This record gives sequence, structure tokens and C-alpha cells, in this order.
Amino acid sequence: MNPLVETLLQFKLLAVGLWFALFFVLERLRPSAPQRLDPATPAGPRAKRDRLSRNAGLWLTTAVLSPLMVVPVSIWATGVDLGWSALDWRAAAGLAQPAGGAFWLGLAIDILLLDLFIYWWHRANHEIPLLWRFHEVHHLDRHLDTTTAVRFHWGEVLLSAGVRAVVIIALDIPLASVLVFETFVLIGSIFHHSNVKLPRGLERAVGLVFITPAIHWVHHHAIRRDTDSNYGTLFSFWDLLFRSRSRTVRTPTMEIGTQGRPEKRFWRLMIAPFGKQG
Repeated sequence: MNPLVETLLQFKLLAVGLWFALFFVLERLRPSAPQRLDPATPAGPRAKRDRLSRNAGLWLTTAVLSPLMVVPVSIWATGVDLGWSALDWRAAAGLAQPAGGAFWLGLAIDILLLDLFIYWWHRANHEIPLLWRFHEVHHLDRHLDTTTAVRFHWGEVLLSAGVRAVVIIALDIPLASVLVFETFVLIGSIFHHSNVKLPRGLERAVGLVFITPAIHWVHHHAIRRDTDSNYGTLFSFWDLLFRSRSRTVRTPTMEIGTQGRPEKRFWRLMIAPFGKQG
């Protein structure tokens, strides 16, 4: 493997691992909302352990897939040369230099483009029934914390990797930009799913540019009109630009989950997208 790729992958693993550990601890020391797995009944210790086990199981399946399929697909996509000079916008704009200001400007543009893509991909996962079958597994969690950020069905992860590969090829995005973006996405996802109580003024200021828990928790509200809103992953301005920002304000007692759909056991979550819906 290329030394640069190895370094970036190691940095990604270390940065995300430390960030996850930090917020996992903070949200238990200073929670913003009580954990309620049932809207009417406080969760007992066993229910909490079962939830963590489900989320850990889903994460493990995707963690195994990542080095076997997701990472190789991304590496392959960044190496594809379509041979279309009209698409060589990076060189034409002077952003193909290996170092210096042009490199950093190119990286910033790549992150912006990839985040715009993930906004529309996330939105498609809510609007296209086939994609929602897989994405709903993420939304069935009845409480939000750092573990929700890594709770995804393996089918969604594979579909996302395939579609993103097309975008990477079409926009000629280098592997360094992809790996840096993936690191930011995981860090951002852990942050905005977390149950850490933040100073209101700080969260409001950060939310002018980035997705915060106050914004994303509304996306997990068990009311479908809110679930189908606030699609941003890194930047908060996409929802404002494309008129998908909800006006609902997050509250500590907000019911989390999917409207009219109960949480499922781990193995039922694994097969849920392939079964009868309703």
C-alpha cells in the first residue's frame, strides 16, 4: 500500500478513535437528554446494554467490510482515469500541485463537493423507498449518542461506497481528499449524534456553519416531517440552501426513532431491509 495512504488511514483510525472515546465519556458525565428506549418507560440497565450490543454489532459488520471492500473501492476509484480532458478541471484550475496553497485550496473544494454529494445521497436515502429500507436501520435507534453514529446496515454502507465511487471518478477527486473527508465525516457524525450537553451559545455559533446535535437530533425525531429534514452531514448551510431545514427545536424529551416503527433485535435489523415492509 502507498505510504501516504497508510499514514492517512492510521491518522483516520487514531483521530476517530480518540474522538469517539472522548464523547462517549463526556455524554455520560454531562448528558443533554435522558435515555429512554420506550417513549413512556425509562430504560433499565439490561435495556441499555441490549441497545449498546445492537449498535456495536452493526458497527462490527461495517468495520469488517471497510478494509475488505469500502477502502479498496475508494482507492480504485481515485486511480481511474477517464481520459476526458474536459473533466481535468483540477489541472486547469491549477489545483493539481502536490503542495502549497493550491493543494489546500483543492482539498477544501473537494471536501465541499463531497459534502454536497453526501447531502443529496442522504436525502435520496429518505426519498427512495429501496434506499430507505437500509437507512431506516440507523433511524430505528430510540436514543441518540456516539454509538448511533456508527450504527448503519452493511447494505447501506456498500451502496454508499458504490455511488460515491462514481462521484470520485467523475470529479477526479484524489485519494488524500477522500480519506481526509471520511475522517471529518466520522468526527462530525460522532459529534452531532452525541448526547453531550453543550453551552447554548457555543452550539448556536457552531451551528451557523457545521451540523450540531441541536440540528441533527431533530432529524431523528420520531415525526416523519422532521425525519425528512436536516440532511446535512458536515456543513449546515446545505439544508438552508435547498430548503430542507426543519423549524422544530430540539428538546430533552423529544421522542427519537421512526414514527410507528419499533426497534428490532440485532438479527432482525440485519434482515429487515430484505423483508416485508409495513
